Amino acid sequence: MNNTAVKQFVLIGIILVLAYVLGAQMFAFFPGLLGAVTLYILMREYFFKLTVIKHYNKSLIASLFILASIVVIVLPVAGIVQVILPKFAGIIDNQAAITETLKELSQKTKNLPPFMRINQQQVMQVMQKIAAEVPGVLGATANMLTNTVLAFFLLYFMLVDGRKMEMSIKKYLPLKDTNIDNMWTSTRTMVISNAIGIPVLAGCQAIVAIIGYAIFGIDEFVLWGILTGVASLVPVIGCMLVWGPLCIYLFATAHPAAAIGLAIYSFVITGGIDNVLRFTILKKLGDVHPIITTLGIIVGLPMFGFMGLIFGPLLLSYLLLLIQIYRVEFPEREE
Repeated sequence: MNNTAVKQFVLIGIILVLAYVLGAQMFAFFPGLLGAVTLYILMREYFFKLTVIKHYNKSLIASLFILASIVVIVLPVAGIVQVILPKFAGIIDNQAAITETLKELSQKTKNLPPFMRINQQQVMQVMQKIAAEVPGVLGATANMLTNTVLAFFLLYFMLVDGRKMEMSIKKYLPLKDTNIDNMWTSTRTMVISNAIGIPVLAGCQAIVAIIGYAIFGIDEFVLWGILTGVASLVPVIGCMLVWGPLCIYLFATAHPAAAIGLAIYSFVITGGIDNVLRFTILKKLGDVHPIITTLGIIVGLPMFGFMGLIFGPLLLSYLLLLIQIYRVEFPEREE
């Protein structure tokens, strides 16, 4: 090995060590970066049309795009949080009512099959765990606010200097132009599919669930509908995490007809809307295989939090794409 090769490996080693140290320190703010990247990909085409083709002021258009993002994304999420958190706070604080309700529910489920029985001790353990998680949720909320501000701060400069940024990335990627284009296409498809598709799915299932809960007499049906929409993001089980216990509750509280009706409605209508949207709207946005989406979300959520819904599947797609690129860049040579 000559001196040039040694210097090359030493330099690569130093770069990797520095990247690891900086990445470890900034990992808490990584969702903000991912959020900025997501919004940039979604806005890029429209921003360039307005600023490059029609020659509008870049700073003005970037500011307007960020303001629109706040209205469309941040305010609805803040509204949902404002609806959910006070309800949970009231439930946790009202321990006497919870205890009385649990006693009645425990008595009424004694004659049900073992898997449907609910006893006071089990539910109190769940309530204690939820109460213990409240400080963590508040901390996560503060971190989310920080990452939101960071995302919009980065987004502004990414939009204004977008073309220079893309040229720099393309310059430093050690790949053929064709493979870089393939990576960009894969990234854009996955981001659009998940960034738009997942909220559309969750919102539609929440609306359908709210209607069902109202029909079958569920108290606080708006709250439970929102939670159903949020639960739809959970792979495999999804909405059943919410409507399943509600059906058991109706059955245990002497409303068997409503319980059966809600179970059928939730399974056929609330669950079915997922399949309808996947084969219509979402297929047009980006035909991403459900296995990639599911496995990606499972991997992405622990790593990136909420942004893992988008970038978990993206990382999995990148893995498969890089394997394909490797075979193109370094084809096997015959002996």
